[in-house]
Amino acid sequence: MKILITGGTGLIGNAMRRILDETETTHECVYLSSKDYDLTNYDECDKCFKDHKPDIVIHLAANVGGLFKNLNYKVDMFETNMSMNTNVLKACHKNNVSKCVSCLSTCIFPNDTTYPIDETMLHNGPPHYSNDAYAYAKRMVDVQSQAYHDQYNKMFVSVIPTNIYGPQDNFHLEDSHVIPALIHQCYLAKKGFRPFIVRGTGKPLRQFIYSDDLAILILKVALCYEDKEPIILSVPEKDEVSIEDVAKIISKKMDYENNLYFDNHYSDGQYKKTANNNKLMKWLNAPFEFTPIEVGLERTIDWFIENYETLRK
Repeated sequence: MKILITGGTGLIGNAMRRILDETETTHECVYLSSKDYDLTNYDECDKCFKDHKPDIVIHLAANVGGLFKNLNYKVDMFETNMSMNTNVLKACHKNNVSKCVSCLSTCIFPNDTTYPIDETMLHNGPPHYSNDAYAYAKRMVDVQSQAYHDQYNKMFVSVIPTNIYGPQDNFHLEDSHVIPALIHQCYLAKKGFRPFIVRGTGKPLRQFIYSDDLAILILKVALCYEDKEPIILSVPEKDEVSIEDVAKIISKKMDYENNLYFDNHYSDGQYKKTANNNKLMKWLNAPFEFTPIEVGLERTIDWFIENYETLRK
């Protein structure tokens, strides 16, 4: 089986490489980056598929970022993701790919909803204003995937992870997700002998999933899942933590816990996005050992410090 992974040099793609390198597999994997092909251009996207002739595609490539990138670059977030996703699924169909697994996010669920959210609630209302452009573009992946299933009987499906973190993430101070941004901010604060200031109150709640755990689950979906409906990939509800708790763990592990402050002049974004992983656990039909947040953060921080000069920042 030949598996093509778009966004293969990003956070999840690198986690997949680690997992597959540690296990015996007969699958041939191709890890693509934006330097290889411009997936927003259909001709280049089609050439990519003709060059590699994959059996399965794991579509991870996306224009992503944290709260402030989503607020300030809505057109970019919408247009880049719409183009990329439309082209990838169209190329999968045209080039006879047997299965495509696309990666969404729980941040695209309706803002006005009940919790915990589950897969049936994805399109039940508008997303939070802070990331609505990105959210609508990503929701269309599910619509397009199910359309291909209904019209052409294609096994195109979406997975919906909660907040992802881990080694080899993007640690840019403004454009990254919350955990890598906090790690970088704490590192610079300690280095400059200044306060570690977290934007917002720290009260919002999130379910964070370690990148290696997510890679294992996505690979299981790619090889075994046979349902056109999307599936949430998440730690249990009981493992939900606040941004304040995460910042405290980071500051403690970086030995800078007495200099942590919260600036409530900044927006918190969506307060909670609690997701139900019952469908996942029922489908797995076996216990799954998620990496505890303290362990995952320690591994991520260690990797960040060791690779600071060369990592994405």
